Amino acid sequence: MTQISPPISHPPNTDDSKPATSEKGLAAGQVGLIGAVVIGISCIAPTYTLTSGLGPTISAVGKFVPAVLILGFIPMLLVSFAYRELNNAVPDSGTSFTWATKAFGPWVGWMGGWGLITATILVISNLAAVAVDFFYLLAAQTLGRPEIADWTRNLWVNIPTTMLFLALAGYVSYRGMESTKKIQYALVTVQILAILIFDAVAITRAYNNGGFDFTPINISWFNPLEIGNFSLIAAGISLSIFMFWGWDVTLTINEETKNPKKTPGRAAAITILVIIALYIFTALAIVSWAGTGDTGLGAGNPENQESIFAVLSYPVLGPAALLIYIAVLASSFASLQSTMVGPARTLLAMGHYKALPPVMGKISPRFRTPSTATIISAVAAGVFYTVTRILSENALWDTIAALGLMICFYYGITAMACIWYFRNELFASAHNIVFKLAFPLLGGGFLLVMFFITAFDSLDPTYGSGSSIFGIGTVFLLGMGILALGLILMMFTRLRHPDFFKGHTLPRIPSNESGETQPI
Repeated sequence: MTQISPPISHPPNTDDSKPATSEKGLAAGQVGLIGAVVIGISCIAPTYTLTSGLGPTISAVGKFVPAVLILGFIPMLLVSFAYRELNNAVPDSGTSFTWATKAFGPWVGWMGGWGLITATILVISNLAAVAVDFFYLLAAQTLGRPEIADWTRNLWVNIPTTMLFLALAGYVSYRGMESTKKIQYALVTVQILAILIFDAVAITRAYNNGGFDFTPINISWFNPLEIGNFSLIAAGISLSIFMFWGWDVTLTINEETKNPKKTPGRAAAITILVIIALYIFTALAIVSWAGTGDTGLGAGNPENQESIFAVLSYPVLGPAALLIYIAVLASSFASLQSTMVGPARTLLAMGHYKALPPVMGKISPRFRTPSTATIISAVAAGVFYTVTRILSENALWDTIAALGLMICFYYGITAMACIWYFRNELFASAHNIVFKLAFPLLGGGFLLVMFFITAFDSLDPTYGSGSSIFGIGTVFLLGMGILALGLILMMFTRLRHPDFFKGHTLPRIPSNESGETQPI
């Protein structure tokens, strides 16, 4: 007989000295709508993401970057509605893992969880690296010693500093959502103000003969049809998808929000809308000031693409560039800390449902947070960063490109899970047709198509940084290697912990039942 696991939350505790907790032991009712939006923006880390992702995107599609950003934004918005509908029915911190398991069974669910965990581990390692770069840039300018900025190139300095940043972020995350939320308010405010100031100054100077390669803003930049080459569009969209990734952290903390069924979905939509506005404004500012050329300060110069703000902030702002250095450092650390929330809670859910060793489901009795899972997330990010940094100087670029693969993979699976989970009620109302069928199908289908296109294109050694192994592109090897490792670990886990794979701990919803009424 199939065992149905209990509801995910308890009624409020009658003992006022003890906070309400979810079924997994997480502290409930910690985050409201504004707090969730702040954490969502923090996880996306607009200042960090722009400095890391805008250069490669401009390199791929030139001045048409606003069009590509919009193309990346649309499927994200559509998929966010799928997340909202699933969260309304099943507010569980496992998100993609839990929902895909309920819809498609344990094998697909496990790989969906693996995709989310590995995507976050990839980006955490890069967040720490960018934080370290700007930490030494800030120190160099503050102390008036330019040579300090070069310390980040020394692996004996860079790697230990990166590990320190990871440990600090893990500690804050371990202490819980209340600590996370308080820190994020300040850090998110700093980075948004810095972006707006940079953009306003860049556009003003560009139009007053103060730009490097003034390029007047044109409405045609928003038209993807003028790019011409579909492969370029696909490459640009893959990079832009990375730039929007992270909004789903608002769903991952659903068991800790004040209204688990409503707040996370609303926060996700607001987060995405704020981010697209910031991105387009910044893309217009950089292209109009710097142009898209591949020499000097041109935004298309390969030497500028690893960190566009590090190159352009001083030419645009002069001594006030210190503000950008502070903002990128704040953005990187803020996202480093808030992004760690995602894999920790997914690992917690997988441990709770015995899809991984039960030790992953342990909760800190003091802070009511995932204990083992948080530590594992920080350690895994540190190991991945250390290995890739030692092996390849192009690790940042290639892991960002590989990250796009992982994002398309698990977002696409989750959107399809929405359709299948609610399959018995898809045509019951206009709302269901739009939000449970059309939007998930369009958004998730597009991302899955992008996954296969990007995987095929990344076979080419020229994709990403241009590095390869045995003639195969490093981006393809990273992305497919991570998925292959997931398959191996899943088979091993099946042998050691079979209950989950037999449907005993997290059963799949029967085909004759409604997704709305099925308990988890």
